[in-house]
Amino acid sequence: MKTRLYGTGIYALYWLIFFAFARLFFIITHLSESAGCGAVTLAGTFFHGSRLDISMTAYFLAVPLLLITADTWTGGRWLRVFMRCYTTILVLVSSILVVADTVLYRYWGYRMDYTALTYLDKPKDAAASVSTLLIIGVVAAVILITIGFRFIYMRFVDRFFAGADIKKHKLAITALFIFLTSFLIIPVRGGTGLAPINAGSVYFTEKMFANHTAVNVVWNVGSSVFNRKKSGNPYAYLEPQYARMLTRKLLDPKGETDTVLNNKRPDILIVILESFGNSLIGPLGGDSLTTPCINKYIKEGILFRNFYSSGNRTDKALPAILSGYPAQPAVSIIKDPRKTQSLMSLTKIMDSLGYSSSFWYGGDINFANINSYLISTGFRSIISMKNFSPSDYNSKWGVHDHILFKALKDSMQSPREPFFRVVLTLSSHEPFEVPVPPVFKGNDEPTRFRNSVHYTDNSLGSFLDWAQATEWWKNTLVILVADHCRRNSSTDLVFSKSIFQIPMIWFGGAVGRKGTEVNKTGSQVDIPITLLDQLGIRSDFGFGKDLFSAQSNSFAFYSFNEGFAFITDSSSFIFDHKLRGPVLKEGKGVREAEDYGKAYQQILYDDYLKR
Repeated sequence: MKTRLYGTGIYALYWLIFFAFARLFFIITHLSESAGCGAVTLAGTFFHGSRLDISMTAYFLAVPLLLITADTWTGGRWLRVFMRCYTTILVLVSSILVVADTVLYRYWGYRMDYTALTYLDKPKDAAASVSTLLIIGVVAAVILITIGFRFIYMRFVDRFFAGADIKKHKLAITALFIFLTSFLIIPVRGGTGLAPINAGSVYFTEKMFANHTAVNVVWNVGSSVFNRKKSGNPYAYLEPQYARMLTRKLLDPKGETDTVLNNKRPDILIVILESFGNSLIGPLGGDSLTTPCINKYIKEGILFRNFYSSGNRTDKALPAILSGYPAQPAVSIIKDPRKTQSLMSLTKIMDSLGYSSSFWYGGDINFANINSYLISTGFRSIISMKNFSPSDYNSKWGVHDHILFKALKDSMQSPREPFFRVVLTLSSHEPFEVPVPPVFKGNDEPTRFRNSVHYTDNSLGSFLDWAQATEWWKNTLVILVADHCRRNSSTDLVFSKSIFQIPMIWFGGAVGRKGTEVNKTGSQVDIPITLLDQLGIRSDFGFGKDLFSAQSNSFAFYSFNEGFAFITDSSSFIFDHKLRGPVLKEGKGVREAEDYGKAYQQILYDDYLKR
């Protein structure tokens, strides 16, 4: 048994060495890009990339561990023969991916994924785009790597899988290896946290080439193949030309903005509130007790009364708020680093204006590829749960909001200005566990949710009340906006407007309009254009509009599961793609709203596929 255990460990080490070699091979074959990173950063790619290396190694170990269990009872020589074949095939396939990836990266600028496999149906056409010398070099490199690691396996690993006639403790050995096989789920997922590992989990620097280097290409291809979606546009309901015309008509810039700020270069603080919906906010239909802080600041700023989230998850809200990119049904662009790195970025624009940027979140920043998105959008500093003491991990998702806001307060005693800071709260996420006694009686889910919202509102209020006394407050724009809402009743349908109606409030010393309301219908994707127009910066985020322009169209588009909603001042049209028909049609002009909604969805998904 000791020999097999030792052999399993040696086999795992073998693959870790292979993946380290693959990363070194990638660095050497891209020397010009590597030189721009520096030795320390390149060394960091091995450390940070080891998470994906370990995950892929765990996948490769699953079959051997199961077969070792079977071999305990058979004691034959078949395991050794199988392992030779199994390993040779894996090395060959992995070598092909490693070598092909380093060639394709020169043209594509991102690590190889399933899209490369789509060209295999016409190998002659694919081969026609490269020189004969390059093909020879690729084949030679694959052969050399395969032979080299085949030799290493035979020299150092093979003997551990020789036949063994185990006569005693078979049940114990079987139980042990079954346990070890089951245990692989932890390294496969990248740990015991809520968020499974993803390509963005290994991003660690502003230098995108180094982040790409940290990615394990074998893992990346396998993951993208397993999670890939259909390549065609399933939402092509209109003639392409007609869809483009309607979308242009809907989004073409119109008129001048109504200036509401008292200066063109304010400090900017965006606070994204987890799951806050209109039904919780007093002036938006809620009560006066759940969010007293927000209710107070609404009176001191600008309230957007008809505002919607773009989707129903945080990973869909972030690209909408920071990149003006609408949520997609069934998919989330943030989970594909190759696509998100092509998005426009509010953060990068602020950086070009001299702003210092930072993102603050008390949870796992790798959840749903958030980390890779934030890095690719240009945040200079990213604060997450790993920056806090483990003793503060008193929430299932990370550190609670009062701890997050305390850290934010400490960092803003004398901040570098102008600043662009984004804060994402988490305590009002399920399971609604907060570190204070409940204010509202009851243990049902809606009441626990209400208590968690009250707690976050109080934590936010304490920070804002302090901030008002600072020197920088008089030059600061604060934007409070929810990431999405949630079902608060079993009668709420997945597409209901009540689930997507969220608060947005602008206030702070930089706001020149106090106690006013904006009735124009809008959504999170309008934030970048609306903000930049106030700063006198013209931009084109493609799918949004200026909420302070009297001439811009008044509408909101949001996505759910397999459908979309198109809401105007006078109509609501909600369409289910699976049913291929509307689930809600009401108001004046609903037929026109249907065409606009379908066109917007169609053009949006065309754009998504092209990225």
